[in-house]
Amino acid sequence: MSAEIEHTEPLTQAVQLREQKNPRAHEQLLALAARYPQDAAIAYQAAWSHDSLGLEAQAVPFYERALDGPGLPAEDRHGAFLGLGSTLRVLGRYEAARGVLRRGLTEFPHDASLLTFLAMTLYNLGESREAVRTLLNVTAATSADQRVQAYRPAIEHYADRLDETE
Repeated sequence: MSAEIEHTEPLTQAVQLREQKNPRAHEQLLALAARYPQDAAIAYQAAWSHDSLGLEAQAVPFYERALDGPGLPAEDRHGAFLGLGSTLRVLGRYEAARGVLRRGLTEFPHDASLLTFLAMTLYNLGESREAVRTLLNVTAATSADQRVQAYRPAIEHYADRLDETE
């Protein structure tokens, strides 16, 4: 039996337990991560488990392992970039968070969730103008509000010209 097949079922079970908020999930994910340290999917799920328990600092190396390892599906890579960037921001590691979120945006250009967390990070770095510009562009691009959409061209225009006056 291949290693991948050997751990697919236990990983699925651990994820289901995590989704049910069962405390045994974390223990199972840690055991799987120790047994299969090169498995990106297991590392991602272990990171997620740490984050969901408020163990942000302990989540970081698992997120990093998930992003460095091969074979992580695109949706999980996106989640790992978002999770790691958000976690680093919460830990006050703003420069590292900005780097991770921008790296995520190279793979997922214009992703609203990555851009939103980047805007928060930019604010934390004292780059308020860039943070507001980013949020205005996200709002213009993603809002379903008819009034926002009616003014989308103006919002996008002024997002880059916040200090302009006539």
